[in-house]
Amino acid sequence: MSDETAWTPEYDRTSETLRWLRDKRRSHRSRRNRDLGVIGYSLVLLAGGYGTTFAYRFAKRLEHAAAHGDALEAIRRTLPAGLVLLALSLVVLAARDALWRGPVIVPGPDAAWLLSQPVDRARVLRPYFRLTAGLAVVAGVLCAVAGGILLHLTGLSSLGTGLASCLPAGLCLPLLAVVLALQVERRTSLGIRVRAWTPYAVLLLVMLVAQTGWAAAGHRLPVLEQVELWSGPWGWAAQPVVHAAGGSAHTWPAAVALLVVLTAAATRYAHTVSATVPTTQLRARAATATTVASVMWSVELRAAKLAVSEALGRDGRESRRRLPMPRSKYLVVMWRDAVALLRAPGRVGSAALWTAAGAATSGLAASLDGRSRVAAVVTALFFGYLAVGQLAESARWEADDLRRSSWSPFRFATLMLHHAIVPAGLGAVLACLAAIPFALKGAAWALLVMPVCALPFAAASIVAAVRGPVRSELLFIGIPTPFGDLSFFVFLFWYAAPLLISVTTLSFALEAVLAHGAGVEALACMVLVSLALTAVLLLGASHLARKLRRH
Repeated sequence: MSDETAWTPEYDRTSETLRWLRDKRRSHRSRRNRDLGVIGYSLVLLAGGYGTTFAYRFAKRLEHAAAHGDALEAIRRTLPAGLVLLALSLVVLAARDALWRGPVIVPGPDAAWLLSQPVDRARVLRPYFRLTAGLAVVAGVLCAVAGGILLHLTGLSSLGTGLASCLPAGLCLPLLAVVLALQVERRTSLGIRVRAWTPYAVLLLVMLVAQTGWAAAGHRLPVLEQVELWSGPWGWAAQPVVHAAGGSAHTWPAAVALLVVLTAAATRYAHTVSATVPTTQLRARAATATTVASVMWSVELRAAKLAVSEALGRDGRESRRRLPMPRSKYLVVMWRDAVALLRAPGRVGSAALWTAAGAATSGLAASLDGRSRVAAVVTALFFGYLAVGQLAESARWEADDLRRSSWSPFRFATLMLHHAIVPAGLGAVLACLAAIPFALKGAAWALLVMPVCALPFAAASIVAAVRGPVRSELLFIGIPTPFGDLSFFVFLFWYAAPLLISVTTLSFALEAVLAHGAGVEALACMVLVSLALTAVLLLGASHLARKLRRH
């Protein structure tokens, strides 16, 4: 029976097949449930031991900040744009997630064998859709409860009113996100549109972030806010929360009614068509999900990222943009890296967004002091590391499989050092552009400090690329202390060493620049530290590359 043959009662063997599978999987299901129980118990212990302390401190700080009238009004002003931003972010995440997974995702054996049998696809596939929708609703309700508590802690509303105002969003938005994901999973053409529209969606989210920050500073756009609140279900869900916080949303009952009707109709329709997902789509997603799950258990995060990236970028089209071929062999690596970025402009866009986030956090750090400034500086540098790391994919690609570097006229270690040039140069250019607003406001030193941070970040990205396979054995070396086994922290340091070394060193130097008013001596020290750190990291990258090549 073909995969695309319509099911008819004449060939129905659904009950017998599912009963046979339940019997065969009984022992496996029991073992899996025990494993999941142990994992859940561990997570509950971690959440209870550490999460409650952090939550209590966060609640106290939030109450203290809300006690000041200015902070309370700033929070109220940001609610319309901020809530729409969160809802639209959920839309983008659901659509992108459906490109490689989706709400109807079956195990690999079911996709490969069960769906080719004479079974009723509805009885096989609809339970997976209901499971995804149920989990989404549970997560949404938990978020709604958290939102109601936050409204209460900030003094924007009572606890009951806050919970009631957040529940429509917590119940309806997750279901609508699941419905959207199902449509993307069912229709290949819609998946192609999602890939094409993602940059514009991200740009819209960035504009909403800017609007939210602008509103927090006291510059609201009331007309635009009303348009956003009525532009779709993302705005309808925000209206009761805005009204509960004392904002202008007096027609919120009509918005909630529209939201509930739309959610009910869309969910009913999605449940009906959930059995029509093509088998080819199910098999591709099952293969990707299986790969991601297997490598996640072995802590091979890079392999999981590659599997997801391949699924996200599978649209049948390939860019052929190129640059003129250089005549010197010493420029060929830079040429290849530049062409790779030209054919994947999304990486440059991601680097630009992370750079902008780092610049915004740097501006926040300049207005703070004490521990808050240190935290802001570290966060800004972390964003900078992520920005430059987006530009070093070519190095990671060739380090994943050494056979890919066979084209190079250089030794592998030299090749990896050449791969640092384009990320460092382009990262410095993006940082320089991000520093222009600071220079216009009198902080001309930012034109030097921000670009110079790109150099060690590029070197750290090369170190991360050539450090070799994940050493999961470090998780079990056993380092007992009165505070518990430190093996996990040893593994974590090994995994994040390039990030920790570069960000920690630069944070001390940048903190000195901010503390001494960006004097000449502080700026010179910053440049020297950055250059020295870059040299040390490049030496480490060269050593690790030679070691990786030998093995």
